[in-house]
Amino acid sequence: MKVFVAGATGAVGKRLVPLLVAGGHSVVGMTRSPEKAESLRAMGAEPVVADGLDRNAVMEAVALTQPDVLIHQLTALSGIKSFRRFDHDFALSNRLRTEGIDHLLEAALAIGARRFVAQSYGNWNYERTGDGLKTEEDPLDPSPPPNQAESLDAIRYLEQAVTGAEGMDGLALRYGNFYGPGTGFALDGDLVALVRKRRLPIIGDGGGVWSFVHVDDVAAATLAAVERGAPGIYNVADDEPAPVAEWLPELARAVGAKPPRRVPVWLGRVAAGEVGVSMMTRIRGASNAKAKRELAWQPRYPSWREGFRTGLDGVQPAAPG
Repeated sequence: MKVFVAGATGAVGKRLVPLLVAGGHSVVGMTRSPEKAESLRAMGAEPVVADGLDRNAVMEAVALTQPDVLIHQLTALSGIKSFRRFDHDFALSNRLRTEGIDHLLEAALAIGARRFVAQSYGNWNYERTGDGLKTEEDPLDPSPPPNQAESLDAIRYLEQAVTGAEGMDGLALRYGNFYGPGTGFALDGDLVALVRKRRLPIIGDGGGVWSFVHVDDVAAATLAAVERGAPGIYNVADDEPAPVAEWLPELARAVGAKPPRRVPVWLGRVAAGEVGVSMMTRIRGASNAKAKRELAWQPRYPSWREGFRTGLDGVQPAAPG
């Protein structure tokens, strides 16, 4: 098939494009940076230069290339390393999840594309109740911290737009928290830098459960969603969601840092705001059972434990299948 990847030079796109090419697909990679076009050619893709927020440019790029499948991987996540101004720091990503998804969906419908796969998120946005893992059938948080409400609204908008699109199969992939090359949780990532400086503490009991997924596993799951799976929403994460009190010390050990500090909730609220307290103490992990069953996808890194030790940098994209 001919596959159009919007956001082809981001952390996921760099891992995804080679997998699509290796799988026999003809790939068009969209980037807003002319300087990155050559890197897409080197990966075997046809580059197009367009800003995801420029409707006319997106419409023209899709009309000229006529893809069968479109993939939305448009975010602006680099450099985010604080919970205090969450919605402010995610403002551009939120526009890409609303305005950007509208432009790409309009373009897809105009040419009669048959399939659309979009990047969503599945961890802090689930309702912060219960002890079990959240499935795609569980409700999203009806009352998130005020400074996360706009970001949750953008995720809801994206998912409703994609799965409700008429005339084509829409799949929204709720990825867990990325780690690996090009992410904040890489050897050279912003969040690992905070861990090394002991500036990412465990707040309270550290009972907030995080779902992780390596960027190579994100790419493999996205390839699977291009080729198979019914329309709908899928959690894409590893097999072992874990509380902060468990994974953060292991991450520090993996990168040769001292153990993280522990701070009480009141001090964590001063330093990281209500979002930080929620992320560290209240969020719930997500089940990947549906994606494994219906997309026939298996993570290369079933657990962040191995991934933190061997996959934080320099990992090559996994082979298709």
